[in-house]
Amino acid sequence: MERTLIAILIIVLTVVIYLVMNRLYFRFHYPILMPAITAAVAIVLILIGFNIPYQTYMIGGDWINLLLGPAVVSLAYPLYKQRVTLWENLVPIMGGLFIGTVVGMTSGILFAKYLGFSKEIIYTLLPKSVTTPVAMQIASDLGGIPSLAAIFVMIAGFTGVIFGPSLLKVFRIHHFIGQGVGFGTASHAIGTAKAFEYGEKAVSMSSVAMTVCAVIGSLLAPLFVWIFLI
Repeated sequence: MERTLIAILIIVLTVVIYLVMNRLYFRFHYPILMPAITAAVAIVLILIGFNIPYQTYMIGGDWINLLLGPAVVSLAYPLYKQRVTLWENLVPIMGGLFIGTVVGMTSGILFAKYLGFSKEIIYTLLPKSVTTPVAMQIASDLGGIPSLAAIFVMIAGFTGVIFGPSLLKVFRIHHFIGQGVGFGTASHAIGTAKAFEYGEKAVSMSSVAMTVCAVIGSLLAPLFVWIFLI
């Protein structure tokens, strides 16, 4: 009974914080105020301020995690609606996804090697440009640290949604394919959430990018290790 009550309180707290931060974001519309960022920071500060263990929070957090699967599957609906557009632009879309994944992984390796990071950290940083579950598995298979890989993915995602809108304006990218592929490739699930602001078509392209980049990243990761680290 006690665990159920704690879980309910945690879920209500999380949802309320997210709704408040979402309202704040749409009030001022600064990228740094995206609820995925501000809500996470607010929850961390509350846990620290009230000395609440992470394990206690996850009593309710695990229930929220159960919604992740259905949320990802639901992205298939806008993808289905835009299947004709996807097929008509298949070559440029796939080309952009491949290049984006390669650049993301290469930059991570070169950055880490330049700063003198250990191979374990490099293996962990390598899959930062793919969605979290896949990145954690890649890091584990290569000999990296899965939990740290998740943090690197989140940093990449937050960076993309903060600077992405400005870059789209600077380079005058107004087409939904470019917007969706950009957010999905650079910022994964967080970027796909941001793509909702650009319309359903952009969301479709972003969900494609997030999925395909995960596949490409899984295939290329061992090759990159062989080229750069062996």
